[in-house]
Amino acid sequence: MARTSKKANRRHPLATVVLIAIGLAFTGGGYALFTSTATANTDTASSQTTVDEGSKLFASNCATCHGMNLQGTAAGPSLLGVGAASVDFQVGTGRMPLAMQGPQAMQKPAQFTADQTAALAAYVASLSPGPAVPTDDQLTNTGNATNGGELFRINCAMCHNVAGAGGALTEGKFAPELTGVESKYIYEAMLTGPQNMPVFNDHNITPEDKRDIITYLKYLQNNPSPGGFDLGNLGPVAEGLFIWIFGIGAVVAMTIWLTAKSN
Repeated sequence: MARTSKKANRRHPLATVVLIAIGLAFTGGGYALFTSTATANTDTASSQTTVDEGSKLFASNCATCHGMNLQGTAAGPSLLGVGAASVDFQVGTGRMPLAMQGPQAMQKPAQFTADQTAALAAYVASLSPGPAVPTDDQLTNTGNATNGGELFRINCAMCHNVAGAGGALTEGKFAPELTGVESKYIYEAMLTGPQNMPVFNDHNITPEDKRDIITYLKYLQNNPSPGGFDLGNLGPVAEGLFIWIFGIGAVVAMTIWLTAKSN
């Protein structure tokens, strides 16, 4: 009887291992929960700090034209709904703040640092959400350049030229050259439609197609013209003018020379 009771009270050999495993699970889970909460609180505090910094920058540099509540004024349009992408494009390329009134905002050296630009974008987006700044995976140059070239010729070449060399528009406006432009700004321009450019949202041109267009433009930038002298990539008008002035001119000059020599 005593032997049976002793056997019943004996601890299983794996009981210690199970207890240690349970203890580790509770300890690890509690640590992970605490760490995640602390990180989330830090991120939230950091985001709020960024928005507060953007609010100060906006009030001192942008509110005169765009209004304290982004409602716009007679001197500048409303920014409600433009999102972080539009602010990042306009401020990052130096188009804003405006140097002077004109047919369109001119690109110039940026007046704010990258962190200040991000703060302004975060502030505007916090008041009225809109298109976000594209992520790194949307800006890779590993898309389909063939598809990108077709999309560019259909949607963009009538203003920017088939080679992205830019072109004149009406009333002193122009489509800028796209050579050397950062991928981020090309994407944001398609997404937000700055100034005279139409908006190509993700329903018009998908993020994958935008990446293909960027790939095509970067291919043109990194590969010289296979035909030799490209005449500035200005298209058939420039090529036709070149032929008329130099080609036909050379033929006429040669004809006059041969006639004069025969006489």
